[in-house]
Amino acid sequence: MTEYQDADTRIARFRWRARVALAGVLCAFGLIALRSWYLQIHEHERYAAQAQSNRTAVRPIAAPRGRIVDRNGVVLAENLPVYALEIVPARTPDLETTLERLSKLVALSPRDLQRFRRLLGESKRFDSIPLKTRLSEDEMARVAARLWSLPGVEIQARQMRRYPLGPTAAHVLGYIGRISQRDREAMEDWPEEKVANYRGSTHIGKLGVEYAQEERLHGRTGFERVEISAAGRAVRRLDVTPPRAGETVRLSIDVRLQHLIERLYGERRGALVALDTQTGEVLALVSMPTFDPNLFVDGIDIDNWRALNESIDRPLLNRALRGTYPPGSTYKPFMALAALELGIRTPQTTVYDPGYWMLGNHRFRSHGEHALGAVDLRRSIILSSNVYYYTLAHEMGVQAIHDFMAPLGFGQLTGIDLPGEARGILPSPAWKRAVFAKPEQQRWLVGETISLGIGQGYNSFTMLQLATAMATLANGGVRRTPHVVLETWAPGPHGSVTSTRVQPPARALDFQPAHVQAVLDAMEAVTTEGTSARVFAGAPYRSGGKTGTAQAVTIGQRDQYDPRRLAEFQRDHSLYVAFAPAESPRVALAVIVENAGFGAAHAAPIARRVFDYLLLGQYPSEEDIAATQKGQSAAPIGTPRRIEDIPWPPPIQGAAP
Repeated sequence: MTEYQDADTRIARFRWRARVALAGVLCAFGLIALRSWYLQIHEHERYAAQAQSNRTAVRPIAAPRGRIVDRNGVVLAENLPVYALEIVPARTPDLETTLERLSKLVALSPRDLQRFRRLLGESKRFDSIPLKTRLSEDEMARVAARLWSLPGVEIQARQMRRYPLGPTAAHVLGYIGRISQRDREAMEDWPEEKVANYRGSTHIGKLGVEYAQEERLHGRTGFERVEISAAGRAVRRLDVTPPRAGETVRLSIDVRLQHLIERLYGERRGALVALDTQTGEVLALVSMPTFDPNLFVDGIDIDNWRALNESIDRPLLNRALRGTYPPGSTYKPFMALAALELGIRTPQTTVYDPGYWMLGNHRFRSHGEHALGAVDLRRSIILSSNVYYYTLAHEMGVQAIHDFMAPLGFGQLTGIDLPGEARGILPSPAWKRAVFAKPEQQRWLVGETISLGIGQGYNSFTMLQLATAMATLANGGVRRTPHVVLETWAPGPHGSVTSTRVQPPARALDFQPAHVQAVLDAMEAVTTEGTSARVFAGAPYRSGGKTGTAQAVTIGQRDQYDPRRLAEFQRDHSLYVAFAPAESPRVALAVIVENAGFGAAHAAPIARRVFDYLLLGQYPSEEDIAATQKGQSAAPIGTPRRIEDIPWPPPIQGAAP
């Protein structure tokens, strides 16, 4: 009986355990079913997206950068389609071995490797870093055939920026360069939409028009969705949103004129700015020596950077915008206008010029200590009397000089649409108090005012400021903002859409017409009977101008200036301001040749050839260009040529070292 009871108990326990096990199994299957439902139905969209993401990738497509052309449509900056060999470090297990293998497939120069290692240190591991930016067809074929064995190596189609005229107008155009860490830090303050537009972009405008018009030139980034393999390589394109090319920017610069002026300087240093007096358009903006912006596009190498950055001639300095100089005697016409406008003198007021002027026991000398006798306003400009303007500055005082010159643009930012403009110095007692630390240095001295009258002393202005003031005077006292951008062309579905750049309104300074004309007439006489008469002899048009010789270093009042005893960089600067035609001025300019001496010998001849180009359509002879480069020309020599007969484009030469 007991045995039967034990058997029943064991059977009951077994059935209970079986039921528990069955319940556990059913529960487990239920959980599995529930989880399957959750994953396959509830989370379907999420995991489908992840699967799609593993299979596809969205890649940005950089927009072709917009072109830059001159006023006549000559291309100054364009894009060159190239194939680049690039490496993604994060996907390259052994970088050094990969570089060694690639060196057997393509020709890698020391510059290529130096640039790659520099960019490697500046970039993120997932960035695609260029190793060689212009592959030949043979090189591309060799690499493409072995890509399967080179993880992280890519061949990318790129648009390489090219400046077809090399150094010509480099200080106007500027250049683009790879986006640096500093650029990325600046981008952190940008709106998200603007940052997104730079995904896939490797370059950005760094200087000049390339920097100032970056937003228009950059274009709109596109995107493509591609199917990728397990190795991360694109297999096929699924869909695409095409990029929108950047806008074409048309400049006011006449690049043929720009190139001519650069040739006229030769090996000399200096700057020239030529303006349309009626519109403020910059016709030429020259800074010499110049440089080749193509060197910067792909990352300048150390040797070229040192040659440019350490050169005593400072080719990277934009002398037209940032170089500041004492204006010398080119300041005198504006001082003369101030005397008339402020009622201090009339055109007939005479001052006796004995060749010097005394302030207490201090002797301020004139040119070579030669007496000019009685001079009125006209003769003071024609003969460039220092004494006339010493006494005028003394009578006006520094504050009156400052207040009159500031509206003309001296010591002020002109507002040109280029970055990096220098303000210069238009001195005043307030300026001196702000600049000097010691109380005894902050006090304005009476003697410091005297030199201001002849454009010396603390006066220090850019050629852009001097040209703007000259254009304002030639325009009857109407000041216009200088600008280099005329218009932009944006690609559209029905052709290009042109957008003219809106310029600030002109500002009338309300000078009395008779006063302006008295000064302009005296400046015209400079070209017929004054210091630039030889240069403008035989010109079939009338023009006005004023020569200037500005000290680079201070020469004692009792010392004689002798350029032969001075180092080149201590010699006087040669300046000239001018306008033409005299009866209805359309062009105004300011030009400086550094450390060249007398303004009529070096600066004025360049101005004459600029006017011949703009007013007569003439290009100087090669003989005349060679003589002007050496400062050995006055009026043009040889037979001038028609502009349209000059071969174009010119042969491209390297940047001055």
